[in-house]
Amino acid sequence: MKLSEFKLDLPHSLIAMHPYDQRDSSRMMVVNRKTQKIEHKMFKDIVDYFGEKDTMVVNNTKVFPARLYGSKEKTGAKIEVFLLRELNREMRLWDVLVDPARKIRVGNKLYFGDSDLVAEVIDNTTSRGRTIRFLFDGSHEEMMKAVHELGETPLPIDIIKRPVTEEDRERYQTIFAENEGAVAAPTAGMHFTKNVQRRMELKGTSFCPITLHIGIGTFRQVDVEDLTKHKTDSENFFIPESTCDIVNSSIDKEGKICAIGTTAMKAIESSVSASNHLKPVNNGWTDKFIFPPFDFKITNALLTNLHLPESILLMTACAFGGHELIMQAYQEAIKEKYKFFTYGDVMLIL
Repeated sequence: MKLSEFKLDLPHSLIAMHPYDQRDSSRMMVVNRKTQKIEHKMFKDIVDYFGEKDTMVVNNTKVFPARLYGSKEKTGAKIEVFLLRELNREMRLWDVLVDPARKIRVGNKLYFGDSDLVAEVIDNTTSRGRTIRFLFDGSHEEMMKAVHELGETPLPIDIIKRPVTEEDRERYQTIFAENEGAVAAPTAGMHFTKNVQRRMELKGTSFCPITLHIGIGTFRQVDVEDLTKHKTDSENFFIPESTCDIVNSSIDKEGKICAIGTTAMKAIESSVSASNHLKPVNNGWTDKFIFPPFDFKITNALLTNLHLPESILLMTACAFGGHELIMQAYQEAIKEKYKFFTYGDVMLIL
């Protein structure tokens, strides 16, 4: 398919700037692929759509405060360092983005506040990318504590267009967040509360985790018209044996396997056995780009936020729900003034 087939006239006023007061008070559009019917519900109504044969696959990655602000040695020029991923724990090497990039050269030392956290630039990777080494005398845990104290929640502020608040530290996480390593939240999971989860479990619905550490590529703009030429960033993922047992039991019972977010779906569709069952992954990497047409092997239901036009997340939703139906649903969402993006409303595709 072509990039231009995912264009939408989305008013900026429909991009959610802040989270709802209550996680489960968001709206939910329900799209049925078989009947082509679209319903308008509240998120807490999700309980009505799943039962004892069904399984919800959640991404339990945890976002860390990846955006640091500091200054250059000697000149004192202000710089932003966005931590992408740890390359080598022992050597304290990190892959980062810097801004303004033109001022950050190999050999520069970067200072963060009045703390003991200092970094040295040791390599250029892309136009904005650098490899840095943290110069820190304490343990890894002590260093990460300093990062947490100095770092800012990595909201996509260029899109949300507001300052980050203390509230974001808690709300830009899901209730499932456990394994730290993401620089963006698995937003579909942010609608769940313990109460909603418990009500579903009382009906016999299973919840099981995967971990996929979401990278900055989630928001990277697609700049090629031919989608087969777009390359996505690799992301680190884990699928425990216990999750495979639960998912495969649901498959054998012909239940629903609902991916809570495109990241959970990306993980499970990246580890499929010859018999179309889920395989465990101890420490894997996936750069799978799911866009129409795509043959799904495990996922047969998807909960996903309402995404921006021409984003890879919209393409993934269209791959699952069907391009024509999902684009029609998005037009209806705009008409009905649903909220879009990180803190917006959600769509359940059955």
